[in-house]
Amino acid sequence: MSIEASTDDAPLQTPAVAAKSSFYLAMRLLEPARRDAMYAIYAFCREVDDIADEEGDRAQRAAMLDEWRRDLDELYAGRVRRRCAYLAEPVRRFALDRADFEAVITGMAMDVAQDIRAPDWQTLDLYCDHVASAVGRLSVRIFGLAEDGGALPANAQLLSYHMGRALQLTNILRDLDEDALRGRLYLPRESLLMVGVEDFTPHIALAHPGVVEACAEVAGRAREHYEQASLVMALSPPDRVRAPYLMAVAYRSILDRLVARGFAPPRTPVKASRVKVLAAMLRYAFS
Repeated sequence: MSIEASTDDAPLQTPAVAAKSSFYLAMRLLEPARRDAMYAIYAFCREVDDIADEEGDRAQRAAMLDEWRRDLDELYAGRVRRRCAYLAEPVRRFALDRADFEAVITGMAMDVAQDIRAPDWQTLDLYCDHVASAVGRLSVRIFGLAEDGGALPANAQLLSYHMGRALQLTNILRDLDEDALRGRLYLPRESLLMVGVEDFTPHIALAHPGVVEACAEVAGRAREHYEQASLVMALSPPDRVRAPYLMAVAYRSILDRLVARGFAPPRTPVKASRVKVLAAMLRYAFS
């Protein structure tokens, strides 16, 4: 495997990038090789997500995502471009599937193609699979739930499926107003129509009194996914689910606080419960 010379900047410092993540403490629980691999996965997601969230020409941003696809082609052919060199060792060591990286890019491309506004549940579920559950499929290999490089075992598939959707639905509820500033509204169309929201312009929809009930349905689905993920983790080796357990505790506490706060404007920012995160760390740090 060779690293191609380029005019790119110095290699990305993935620990510094990962330190900004809500999952940083969970990643810190992992042994060094697994921790560094998770830092790399987060850094990749951050880079393509930044492209999706940039303002400016959509065609140019789509081209930037396509360039990342070409980078993956080269990486998996053994010719590593410098800007993604940090992915080479995790891909080799943990047999990460190229299709999952591709899925993440495809999810970001959905945001680039148009500002997503009130997608139907099927489209929203597909989006969650691309931008979150695909990351989960990469992560469960790193956690050690699939170490042979073959197909993911059933428990690993279920954990990535449910955790990805739980986390992303929580993100959607947490970031309603931030996404609206970008012209996006990820609440499902069916839920909005059921409560009388017919104008999907983000700031108009979010000011409608029915949005509270629509958000409650999304929160309910998120809770179901957390419950299913918890069942999988309860049946998994404890040392393999330390990190996802802590991630789930942190984000489930965000969901709990969002529901307690309510979804009517003004919506004050919500963060994870430090007490619950600390308790989870104490439970799993030495398991």
